[in-house]
Amino acid sequence: MNLGKTVFAQLFKFLPIYEFRKCVQRYQGTYKVQTFSCWDQFLCMAFAQLTYRESLRDIEICLRAHQEKLYHMGVRSPISRSTLAYTNENRDWRIYADFAKVLIQEARSLYLHDSFGVELEQTAYALDSTTIDLCLSLFPWAQFRKRKAAVKLHTLLDLRGSIPTLIIVTHGKIHDVKILDQLPLEAGAIYIFDRGYLDFGRLFTLHQSLAFFITRAKSNFDFQRLYSQPVDKTTGVQADQIITLQGFYAQKDYPEKLRRIRYFDVQNHKRFVFLSNNFILPALTIAKLYHCRWQIELFFKWIKQHLRIKAFYGTSENAVKTQIWIAISIYVLVAIVKKRLRIDHSLYTILQILSLSLFDKSDLYQLVTNFKPTFSIEEPSNQLNLFT
Repeated sequence: MNLGKTVFAQLFKFLPIYEFRKCVQRYQGTYKVQTFSCWDQFLCMAFAQLTYRESLRDIEICLRAHQEKLYHMGVRSPISRSTLAYTNENRDWRIYADFAKVLIQEARSLYLHDSFGVELEQTAYALDSTTIDLCLSLFPWAQFRKRKAAVKLHTLLDLRGSIPTLIIVTHGKIHDVKILDQLPLEAGAIYIFDRGYLDFGRLFTLHQSLAFFITRAKSNFDFQRLYSQPVDKTTGVQADQIITLQGFYAQKDYPEKLRRIRYFDVQNHKRFVFLSNNFILPALTIAKLYHCRWQIELFFKWIKQHLRIKAFYGTSENAVKTQIWIAISIYVLVAIVKKRLRIDHSLYTILQILSLSLFDKSDLYQLVTNFKPTFSIEEPSNQLNLFT
């Protein structure tokens, strides 16, 4: 069925082209465009992500060497770095953001019933951000400090499948806690974040939306214990308390009861104090859920190591956001392919195979599944081994 088709062409058959066209029409992506369409731009930038190209010149040289094969994929225009630079600078980044969100919804449906290490019926999300440092002289629009520029990726990660369900790209100056105002809150879902997001007024808004949160308490916060529940200290749970906040402003911001859990991690010899508005789940489950928050840290580490989001091909805000969203699209696309073809290898292994085989005329499924490494090329256990 895939005889004569390149791996690149087979990979992109998994993309819903009709949805991409809707995104293009939504933001008038075809306005005054005669050559080098939005789809051409997406394919070129996707190629750069999959093969780890270093610059626009690098992209141009590699793609021109395969111009005939690109033609059969629908790329009719000659590739030049000036054209690619212009489209990245001027073509609306929201086209690619919206398309990435379409892929995210598809991926979430595929991984809906996957386990993430905790037996749980509700959806669990981890919220965090990562900072990407930039050169202030090249990216003056993203000033972060006096001599430094940066952008932040605020990400809400579905722990089932490690799928990013919400990504907000901001300047580095934006404080993490402000992102709580932009969360699409889902009743019954559990939101897990560190104490950088501890704002009792915003947490009460989340509570009123019938959602749950798990976070860490700050060392100096004042509270009154109402009563304690019995615990099995052999599990690491040292206390399970129902509390109310003390202090005029704290009580005003969060007037209802909270749950305070003190937990000792034997493996790492660390003590944690968790706060939650969930009074139903066992204390140990809440501790385990917070531990799962580490998945988002590994997600950030993974995409920085294996996708091109630390070095940018353009310097404008539009070019940076375009590159980030196309990188996310590729991440989610490979996750979709892995699930649909039932591939056992990790995303890391699949990407390594694809990076060397994009223009081979081999069957995609056979290429990946027939690969039998004579040594382990999987990532170390302390790194993200996604979708295994």
